[in-house]
Amino acid sequence: MKIESITFHNISMPLIAPFETSFGRAVEREAVIIEIRSEGLTGYGECVASDNPGYNYETVTTAMHILKDFITPLILGKDIKDALDFQERMVSIRGHHLAKAGVEMALWDLIGKREGKSLKQLFGGVRDKVEVGVSVGIQATPEKLVETVTGFVNDGYARVKIKIKPGKDVADSQAVRKAFPNIRLQVDANSAYSMDDADRLKPLDDLNLLLIEQPLFEDDIWDHHKFQAKFNTPVCLDESIISPRHARYAIEMKACKIINIKAGRLGGLSQGVMTHDIAQQSNMPVWCGGMLETGIGRASNLALASMPNFILPGDVSASDRYYTRDITHERFVLNSDSTITVPTGPGLGVTVDEDALKSYTRAKVVVN
Repeated sequence: MKIESITFHNISMPLIAPFETSFGRAVEREAVIIEIRSEGLTGYGECVASDNPGYNYETVTTAMHILKDFITPLILGKDIKDALDFQERMVSIRGHHLAKAGVEMALWDLIGKREGKSLKQLFGGVRDKVEVGVSVGIQATPEKLVETVTGFVNDGYARVKIKIKPGKDVADSQAVRKAFPNIRLQVDANSAYSMDDADRLKPLDDLNLLLIEQPLFEDDIWDHHKFQAKFNTPVCLDESIISPRHARYAIEMKACKIINIKAGRLGGLSQGVMTHDIAQQSNMPVWCGGMLETGIGRASNLALASMPNFILPGDVSASDRYYTRDITHERFVLNSDSTITVPTGPGLGVTVDEDALKSYTRAKVVVN
């Protein structure tokens, strides 16, 4: 595929409700939408960097710089064979996985459209519907948290993830479990703790949680090995797994029992597929994490989560969980069995609402 032009849309979309984690509170969702034209086709991708370096060091501003000044010169006007060819061209750029992943997503969209195949088909997906859950941000009180969770349970979500941080952890989790004794429940710390906190968090072991996600530092694997040894509840790694290689490290170190796969964090959908395969070979389950994606990124997550070893519900909630108006014409809805249907159209299987994209765009850069 000869890359003829690349357009970057720096967007900002209001969230239906604020979303708070251990590293901050968001009322809007910033991202970069990437539009690549090749041989009469247009592919779209989403760089899931946000406006602050809380989740990782990348932001929308740094991503725009890397996308425009470093990634674009390596592919514009070039004949890109596939995603692995793209990855090989990126070896001179260290890190900046969210930026790389956004471009690779657009290339996958082009590949699918060119071949008349969906991403699910290209990835070897086996599910027509993906089991999903909802991620609930930190609330002011345990009572408010239970009220919020109740609303999502009533909406039909069968799995709930709650964010935790020091001072908003054990009591909050206990309150939700008391209110919902049988719901599939998990907690996510986003690296808010150290090993010194392990004993204080031990009551979480009594709550029959699906998992405790990323309790320790975002670059740590070894201390997670020690943390996991103290808990019966499976530890799940997110931020620490920045490549298929790091997944192998974590498995060999017994640092976790579950891995959260986010294509953006790993540097591309191809890297997500590789991580899935490594985990599957070791009989370690995986699930698909979310980054408040638009319909573009949500479509790619559903395709990825259709693969065989994604056996736990993903953070791929319905479109109306986050946005009143999305930038795709297709809106993803929650089915009655707490699943979302995987797109079947060529590529991502979604079409962009150009008017919505334009209304949310703060800055636009066209390179050709």
